[in-house]
Amino acid sequence: MAAESLTVRRTFLDYFKQQGHTEAASASLVPHDDPTLLFTNAGMNQFKDYFTGKRKPSFARATTSQKCVRAGGKHNDLENVGRTARHHTFFEMLGNFSFGDYFKPDAIAFGYELLTKRYAIDQKRLVYTVHETDDEARTLWRKVAGVADDRIISLGDKDNFWAMGETGPCGPCSEIHYYQGDGIPCAVEAGGGKCLGPACDCDRWVEIWNLVFMQFEQIAPGDRRPLPKPSVDTGMGLERLCAVLAGVRSNYETDLLRPLIAHAEQLSGKTFEPTDYEGTAVSLRAIADHARATAMLISDGVFPDKNGRNYVLRRIMRRGIYHGWLMGIREPFMHLITADVIEKMGGVYPELRERAALIAKVTLEEETRFRETLERGVRMLDDAFKQSGKQISGECLRLFPSRE
Repeated sequence: MAAESLTVRRTFLDYFKQQGHTEAASASLVPHDDPTLLFTNAGMNQFKDYFTGKRKPSFARATTSQKCVRAGGKHNDLENVGRTARHHTFFEMLGNFSFGDYFKPDAIAFGYELLTKRYAIDQKRLVYTVHETDDEARTLWRKVAGVADDRIISLGDKDNFWAMGETGPCGPCSEIHYYQGDGIPCAVEAGGGKCLGPACDCDRWVEIWNLVFMQFEQIAPGDRRPLPKPSVDTGMGLERLCAVLAGVRSNYETDLLRPLIAHAEQLSGKTFEPTDYEGTAVSLRAIADHARATAMLISDGVFPDKNGRNYVLRRIMRRGIYHGWLMGIREPFMHLITADVIEKMGGVYPELRERAALIAKVTLEEETRFRETLERGVRMLDDAFKQSGKQISGECLRLFPSRE
């Protein structure tokens, strides 16, 4: 099928609506009545009380495309952004949920049918992981996908047990991985070892979808209790799915991010090389990702400041701005890239268009302030070198931002 993000997102939601799920709107990136989370970081966050039984839902099945940010707290990908093919601060999570209505058999059958029939992904490239104690899931994958045991890999808690945080709903999970081929480098193999398959950190294996079988609630460390009803929570990154469907190796080559990179290329005069994970491409990826996070967070009422989630936004913005400065962009530019985000995603998330003027104003003001700090730091550094020659004291660098 076509790999355009609008089509991919809509296909997912429509499929689950056809399976009796209610399409729910994305929750805000600012969690509602949940002090355990800095940002909404998964599709299930808004349904937490449904899983635990504290609230009764008006529907037994739901599907969403949820805005997520992972840049602080337990789930923090900020420092990796730009240096890998798939890390983001902001991303969209496609999900389907059962609140005590169906469990493993249906979750696995839905997942397999959607990927191999609706999206037409080659099932020979799919491998499945299950929790090492979950013989039921293993049996179901053999039956549903018709695969032998060597395509179903058992892993421990680190890889196949999911929890939303230090407390809250949790359970064993089954992940669906897509094999991209041996042509993609593996650091373990390069070091003389053997690629670890889906448990490896290399990009040969793309984790597409995580099917979480919600069975417990973590009350406190060492205190895990069964949920009132076994439930289902799944999460599939839209960016990853689009990359697989487009046949590209990186999320940044999809229509969600590549146009933002193209604008940054135009402004900087630099060229994006998809296989570059150390030079200019790092900055171009960071700008694209951070512009999306900036627009989305401001539209949900987060503003750059000194504390809490506001400070995280400031860090994201200033990191993106600094990457632009590293590439020689000497005029404010981040508000131009966030305008691209609004144009691209405003039809799906109307709050972007409703607050477009605010997003532009806040972004430009923050960049203007930060550029003053940057320029002052550069002048201090130049003066220090003129006075001291090749060596300067660490105190001279105190106000100068690090590369990250």
